Amino acid sequence: MGSRVYLDWNATTPLRAEARAAMLEAMDLVGNPSSVHAEGRRARALVERARAQVAAALGAEGADVVFVSGATEAAALACAGRGLLCADVEHEAVSAWCAPELAVDASGRVAVAEPGRSALQLANSETGILQDLPEGLAVSDLTQAFGKVPFAFNWLGCAMGFVSAHKIGGPKGVGALVIRRGLDLEARIKGGGQEMGRRAGTENLIGIAGFGAAAEAAARDLAEGLWEPVLQLRNILESALCDDGKGTISVGKAVPRLPNTLCLVTPGWKGETQVMQMDLAGFAVSAGSACSSGKVRASRVLRAMGLGEEEAGSALRLSLGPGVTEAEGLRFAEAWMRARDRHRARAA
Repeated sequence: MGSRVYLDWNATTPLRAEARAAMLEAMDLVGNPSSVHAEGRRARALVERARAQVAAALGAEGADVVFVSGATEAAALACAGRGLLCADVEHEAVSAWCAPELAVDASGRVAVAEPGRSALQLANSETGILQDLPEGLAVSDLTQAFGKVPFAFNWLGCAMGFVSAHKIGGPKGVGALVIRRGLDLEARIKGGGQEMGRRAGTENLIGIAGFGAAAEAAARDLAEGLWEPVLQLRNILESALCDDGKGTISVGKAVPRLPNTLCLVTPGWKGETQVMQMDLAGFAVSAGSACSSGKVRASRVLRAMGLGEEEAGSALRLSLGPGVTEAEGLRFAEAWMRARDRHRARAA
């Protein structure tokens, strides 16, 4: 069968060598970043270096970068208690705090009438569909777009955005909320003055160091074109899996998407069944967002786009990365098509 092939990069990415090295360096620092002695100042310098690295990678120079435990906490800090609106295609970390009143069309694009009262993702984790962010948007989930497509926070025109380290080759358990300079935001975790008074608690020094190094490396990879071969492989797989006349649909094919994401719908073949069969065949894929794919239910993202219950429950997500070779992708395609043919033969 050969070695396993990881095709779930939107869920989490392999740890970068640069991040690992930075984390090992941070492990040797004893100081608390809030202490004023030499040890504390060295720890503080590491945090501020990482803050500058993340800000530069995001195009957020001059904005406030607040380190938190991940995108979920950042979403809560940005959205909770503000009466914001969102669409049903948003990640649950956002929709948990917002009223799902924004309309979604069949192509997955969201209409925003009141940007200052709305939260809107830049890229969807399940379909890869990219949104056009309106000027003055209150909050944007930048998590999936970060490191995959070029953008700059300072050009987006939104008040706040957030990202997560483990989506760009950094460690799990650390993320950042980016806030337009001068914007007032009350802390939800209180008890200290850390992170400019926005998030109390001793900083996760090791995770933050890894995040900064990963952000710098991710920005470099994007500038050097490392995602172009990923896009080409995604398109090869899309053609092989959807253009053979056997009824598999590629969601979002007609609109701009992330270069690595392919959402396949094969009506009548449950997504979780496909995930299990591919896992046994040596391939890591998912049936949707990693935060919800463990729950046996139809994708609410696809339902919001107008797909029926059966179609929305028959989705498989492939999310590639620069470490995936064409040979590995084609090996997956062969295994998946064999499994689909077996499923159809049994259902006939």
